[in-house]
Amino acid sequence: MFSWMKKSETEVPDTDSVISSLQKIYKEKLLPLEKEYKFHDFHSPALGDADFSAKPMVMLVGQYSTGKTTFIKYLLERDFPGIHIGPEPTTDRFIAIMHGDQDGIVPGNALVVDPTKQFHPLTKFGNAFLNRFQCSNTSSDVLKSISILDTPGILSGEKQRLDRGYDFVEILRWFAERVDRILLLFDAHKLDISDEFRLAIEAVRGHDEKIRIVLNKADMVNHQQLMRVYGALMWSLGKILNTPEVPRVYIGSFWNQPLVHTTNQLLFEIEEQDLFRDLQSLPRNAALRKLNDLIKRARLAKVHAYIIASIQKEMPNMFGKDKAKKKLIKTLDVIYGQIEREHKVSHGDFPDIKHMQEVLEHLDFTQLKALNNGMITKVDKMLSEDIAKLMSMIPHEEVQSKTEGKDHIEGGAFNAVMDQSSVFGQPRSWSQRRYWGA
Repeated sequence: MFSWMKKSETEVPDTDSVISSLQKIYKEKLLPLEKEYKFHDFHSPALGDADFSAKPMVMLVGQYSTGKTTFIKYLLERDFPGIHIGPEPTTDRFIAIMHGDQDGIVPGNALVVDPTKQFHPLTKFGNAFLNRFQCSNTSSDVLKSISILDTPGILSGEKQRLDRGYDFVEILRWFAERVDRILLLFDAHKLDISDEFRLAIEAVRGHDEKIRIVLNKADMVNHQQLMRVYGALMWSLGKILNTPEVPRVYIGSFWNQPLVHTTNQLLFEIEEQDLFRDLQSLPRNAALRKLNDLIKRARLAKVHAYIIASIQKEMPNMFGKDKAKKKLIKTLDVIYGQIEREHKVSHGDFPDIKHMQEVLEHLDFTQLKALNNGMITKVDKMLSEDIAKLMSMIPHEEVQSKTEGKDHIEGGAFNAVMDQSSVFGQPRSWSQRRYWGA
């Protein structure tokens, strides 16, 4: 068939690792519950083999000209197929930069049918999106450990949102569930947050543990201006993210050109090392992240089953089904309250009620199933027993990965940045490593 569909390093290994065990218990214990109560119609498609075996992925999100593409080039210390950098909005598509022995581009329609990649569920967004999605295979050592997702630059105004032809925010939400790190990039020289960027930030808000903030191009302003920009950014993000603590903010200038203002040079170097250490942790914590995501998915699947079963229980057997359906959808909050009390479910575990109501409007209620206590018990045992066993395996695998040198990222800027401490513990001069492209 196609040469790019051959067996690749993303396939599940034969060894009984945490990842392969996690994949097995998902298929045997959680997936049946999801299918029984149409979980995939409401929340997230079924997980495939590639979802478990995929490398950690870093997603970059930001308005145009915040330096997302340049940031990737800085990490890799090289160009990648499809790269285009300029002062105008340049990235108009989602680009997955992944490791390949030979450089090349795989278009979206071909990418989503590749069984070794985790992108098949994206077919639901249609050709308007798939024509704006591609994989950039790049021969870089950095990409042997992680993959990177470059997203379209966000402009201001309603026109761009309508002209996209696909649901940009919903696609961001899909990726946010699956990536390991979300980097929100801001330009210190022209800090503003457009309406669409605000919606994009809100779309990833439920994944606070994955979010990091990068205040890029910080050398373009002087020390006093940088303090004001930082304060304004924290104030704006606090209102959007609606959390008591804003995610970690890294300040710097992530490209290979001389600094405009050198006052904060030492600060930028220390911040850069902190950010690279955070990214270095991704391969080491990949199994733990997938395990954590599966736990969250299982909890949601259980609550979803309770909701569907409760609705089914309230439906009349003979007459007045249409009227009953409308009433149950309208009073879904009452059903939530009953489930919370009866099954001792935490309020924070319930799905968004408006989203549930929208999907229920188009659902055939005659297909709803009563509660299967056997399936619920099986998932409970998975959480209390199987997951606990996998947790005990993780430290052993971390030691093994460290021994084999697979617990960190090598190549590109990582080798230079992470080796910049002198014998006195102070970072070396920025100028000693700033011109890798020269």
